[in-house]
Amino acid sequence: MNAAPMNAVVYTAHGGPEVIKAQPMPRPDPGPGEVLVRVRAVALNHLDLWVRRGLPRLRVSFPHIPGSDVAGVVEALGPGVPLVEAGTEVVVSPGLSCGVCAQCVAGADNLCARYAILGEHRHGGYAEYVAVPEANILPKPAGVSFEEAASLPLVFLTAWNMLVELAALRFGESVLVWGAGSGVGVAGIQIAKLYAARVIAVSGASWKLERARALGADEVINHREEDVGDAVRRLTDRRGVDVVFDHVGAATWQTSIRALARGGRLVTCGATSGAEAATDIRYIYGRRLSILGAWMGTKAHLRAAMGLVAQGRLRPVVHEVFPLEDAARAQGVMERSEHFGKLVLSVPA
Repeated sequence: MNAAPMNAVVYTAHGGPEVIKAQPMPRPDPGPGEVLVRVRAVALNHLDLWVRRGLPRLRVSFPHIPGSDVAGVVEALGPGVPLVEAGTEVVVSPGLSCGVCAQCVAGADNLCARYAILGEHRHGGYAEYVAVPEANILPKPAGVSFEEAASLPLVFLTAWNMLVELAALRFGESVLVWGAGSGVGVAGIQIAKLYAARVIAVSGASWKLERARALGADEVINHREEDVGDAVRRLTDRRGVDVVFDHVGAATWQTSIRALARGGRLVTCGATSGAEAATDIRYIYGRRLSILGAWMGTKAHLRAAMGLVAQGRLRPVVHEVFPLEDAARAQGVMERSEHFGKLVLSVPA
C-alpha cells in the first residue's frame, strides 16, 4: 500500500448502518499486471449489505472498503500492463479470477476456484482509488456518464448470464421478472426485450410497475394486490411462462416453479428473502422443468452487454446519485426498497 492517504468509506465491523464510517485509508499501489483507477462513481448492490451484515465463510479484515461496481479514470499502471493507457475512462468488471485455471482459459472465469468479487473479498470502490487486474478493465461507453457507467457491471453481467447463457432465451418466449424495480430486474427486462420476449414484470409498488412498462415490460403484476400465480395463469391462458427470472428466494420460490410452462426454466441468482424453500419435486420431473443457478457472470458476458450499451440498445437506469460520504443513507434507501434501478455514489474528481 502507498503511504499516501485517500478518502474512503469503510465497514469497521459487521453490523448495521452504524459500522459505516468515512475515514482515510492508504492509497493502493498497482502491482504487476494491475491498473490503478481513480474512482469517479461506484454503484450499490445488495452484496454491499450482505458483506456489511456478514456472510457464512466470508472472512473480512477491518476496516474494509466495500463496492463492486466502479467507473473512473486510469491513474497509473503497474509493471507489465501493455494495453491500457493512463487517462482512459473505464469501467471495472467486478469478478476477479486467476486467469490460468481450466475454467478461466475456457472463458468460464466465474467458475474459477479462486473467484472473488471486488468489494467482498478485497477492497472495493467506496474510495478515491482502487487497484484491479488489467483483465478487469473495460472502456467506458461514449455518451454514458460515470454514474451511469457504474450502474452497469454487476447487474448486467448477471442478468446476461441468467437469460442468454443459462436459460438460453429464445425469440418470442415469455419471461416473468420478479423484483422489476431492482438493478438486476431492470437489466433483465431490457435483455429479455432484445429477444422480443413477452415480459411480465412483478413488483409491490405501482410506481415501479409504471416505470417497468416504460422500460419495455408488456404486462405488470402488483404482488401486494393480486396473487402472482393466478395472474400469470390469466395472462398466459393457463399455459405459464417459458422463463422465470428470480432473485428473491424463499418468498417467491414455489410460485416461480408453479408459474412455469412445461419445459420451462427457472433461473435464480439470489435469495434476498431467505435461502431455504420447499420444492414439490413432482413439478420438476412431471413438467420437465429446469432450475438453473447463476453466480455472477463472465467477463465476456459483461463485454457483450457493454457493447449493446454503446449501441444504445441497453441503457443504464440510475434512480439517485449520492455523495460518497452519504453511503449509509444510500444503503438505507436500498434496504427499504425505495428505488427503481441503481443507487450510485459519486466520488469528486
